[in-house]
Amino acid sequence: MNLGTSFRYLPPVTKNLLIVNVIIWLALQFFPDSAKTTFMDICALHYPLSDDFNPAQIVTYMFVQEQFFHLFFNMFALFMFGNIIERAVGSRRFLFYYISCGIGAAIIQLGVFAFMIHAGDLPFGVTLDQIVNLDVPAEKVPFLPDNDVFRVWRLINTEVIGASGAVFGILLAFGYMFPKAPLYLFFIPVPIQARWVVIGYGVLELLQSFNNNPGDDVAHMAHLGGMLIGFFILLYWKKKGLFNNGSIY
Repeated sequence: MNLGTSFRYLPPVTKNLLIVNVIIWLALQFFPDSAKTTFMDICALHYPLSDDFNPAQIVTYMFVQEQFFHLFFNMFALFMFGNIIERAVGSRRFLFYYISCGIGAAIIQLGVFAFMIHAGDLPFGVTLDQIVNLDVPAEKVPFLPDNDVFRVWRLINTEVIGASGAVFGILLAFGYMFPKAPLYLFFIPVPIQARWVVIGYGVLELLQSFNNNPGDDVAHMAHLGGMLIGFFILLYWKKKGLFNNGSIY
């Protein structure tokens, strides 16, 4: 069965999520810079102190991918594992799970930002309101000095995008529901049980979240947030008798 045939027989939610994400990414490639900036201001997730924040962004952000490889790996995981989970739990329940993991990832990431913004002491005489209202031209942002004022300013003005939180929830679901399913990783020639792959990803994300690397623009806590929310949903479903590990009723 070729890729086109496989796509045609995908269950509806997985198929439509793939289509929507790809269409939005393609549209962004043809938007002029001004339109792309406006789109990001509206749809990307912003911290609540930002002038560009609106509550709908906890949903819209997960449908925006900017880099091709960001899109590719998220959609590949959705294609491979979302397909299986949707068939296992049903389309309506799968859509609820996907959106819930994405929303949970957004809320947890915002919580991490809040801790990072409010945990430290600002320099004497500088208030948070002054930082929020700080007007910095976009072309000067990469050259801002590395101090507490601009660290807080960057956090307030960070844009979070991507389906990774929801996708990590799907990976967690696959490892939880089919723990002994063999998975092949590109760089390991032997199969690894799904549960160990998921645990490995979780540990790696946790370690990277504590690695203070200025060049790392990945929202690792959002990935962990998607997995955490997914875990609680799966526990509830299992308690209700919707599935056993490794098999679906």
